[in-house]
Amino acid sequence: MTEDQQRLARGLAELNIDLDREQQERLLLYRDLLVRWNRAYNLTAVRDPTEMVTRHLLDSLAVLPHVEPVDTLDVGTGAGLPGIPLALARPDQSFVLLDSNGKKLRFIRQARRELGLHNVEVVHARVEQYRKAPSQIISRAFAALPDMLELLGPLMQGDVRLLAMKAAAAGQEMAALPACWRVQRETLSVPGLAESRVLLIVRRQ
Repeated sequence: MTEDQQRLARGLAELNIDLDREQQERLLLYRDLLVRWNRAYNLTAVRDPTEMVTRHLLDSLAVLPHVEPVDTLDVGTGAGLPGIPLALARPDQSFVLLDSNGKKLRFIRQARRELGLHNVEVVHARVEQYRKAPSQIISRAFAALPDMLELLGPLMQGDVRLLAMKAAAAGQEMAALPACWRVQRETLSVPGLAESRVLLIVRRQ
């Protein structure tokens, strides 16, 4: 096994996520595509391929135990994070990857074709224009939580919940929320990453 294969396998074991060899190979293929496209399109500030295993693949998958097996909207997906790693880990679950950046979506469409991701739909739109209500919404580094909920409010009706992946210093964002929102805070541990991560699970009261 290569160093990156070992890093990914160890990280998945620490997260108690059981992916077969083909799923792990496809995760690394996605990483390889990201490295190649990043040279021309500047999709992510992370340049080192090995660092991408930790900061993109494992960081995205750390939320998997909290992701319910329902149709999921990834808002502000950027280069397909966390949507593509989650879709590779959950091939029977439907994911919509939404972003307004055309060049990033060109990459996602290419990655979708090369990885055979039939459970992924790619949508080029601003979030305030999107009106097809999902069962669950996820976002990684999209915007401050109050701003996110202002934009996502029309989609978050009934039992729809938001999984907002954040850095640990999210207390001020939580405190600024109106009383109509209920927030559950979960700590995320990303193997190989010294920085803290949290998951804010938001529902209507």
